[in-house]
Amino acid sequence: MSYLPSIALAVAGLLLLFVLLIKLRRVLRVLTHTMSMVATNTRKRTGLLRARSAALRVAIAERRGLEDR
Repeated sequence: MSYLPSIALAVAGLLLLFVLLIKLRRVLRVLTHTMSMVATNTRKRTGLLRARSAALRVAIAERRGLEDR
């Protein structure tokens, strides 16, 4: 019967570990979702910035073309 406290402690430790792993998994899922949203938003903003830069280059080139005439 002296082994009963050891077994109870081991079971309690495994239960605690299981609960912590479930919480960690939930937190990691939220973190992954957030990282995905940030990456998507960054890609969209980068694309818009590139489009604006290209439009500006075209406008400057057209204006220079009009000044040459």
